[in-house]
Amino acid sequence: MSSALTLYSYWRSSAAYRVRIALNLKQLDYDLKIVHLVRDGGEQHSEAFHALNPQELVPVLMHGQRIVRQSLAIMEYLEETFPDHPIMPATARDRARVRGLALAVACDIHPLNNLRVLQFLEHDWNVPQPERDAWVKRWINTGFSAIEDMLRDNPSTGDYCEGDIPSVADCCLIPQVYNARRFAIDIDQYPTIARIEANCLASEPFDKARPENQPDAPGSGDS
Repeated sequence: MSSALTLYSYWRSSAAYRVRIALNLKQLDYDLKIVHLVRDGGEQHSEAFHALNPQELVPVLMHGQRIVRQSLAIMEYLEETFPDHPIMPATARDRARVRGLALAVACDIHPLNNLRVLQFLEHDWNVPQPERDAWVKRWINTGFSAIEDMLRDNPSTGDYCEGDIPSVADCCLIPQVYNARRFAIDIDQYPTIARIEANCLASEPFDKARPENQPDAPGSGDS
């Protein structure tokens, strides 16, 4: 059956990675539309994609003719539209904790070191690579130190960020850990994060969503 869901994605976009995990956790079929963020100056800047998302960012979810932008809004939309296989806890208190952990990644870490910020530092301010790498490491480590403290020894933390069922918090955390490893950050200094990462990546929904398992990843034939 043809899917009514279409995700505009790029293999190494951590925001798109979040939504791929969520779709897999909710066992939803979806089609991928690849938006190459680097080729030819970035396909996200094309007129066609700008019309779809004036922010010129991925991910974008199409559900029929409905357009949903921003990864957290997309995941909440999926949860509300397709309630089976929930990715948010049942109680308001637990949902608030999940949202807080997710926002610690999506609002406080990721915006400081995403592609357009690093491109600006390189091309507009001529910041050398070592200094750009130091910038990324500074803000990931600052964020992860806080998240580790929020997770460690908290009675709500289980196999995953909130209890023993993966949630939107895990959908946000795991892609950020992937980014941290790209920049040679030692995740072992954050043992709770490392444990949750291992639990997540051992499951099929997370494994299927990995950047290297995407059709546009280098070596896949569409890179």
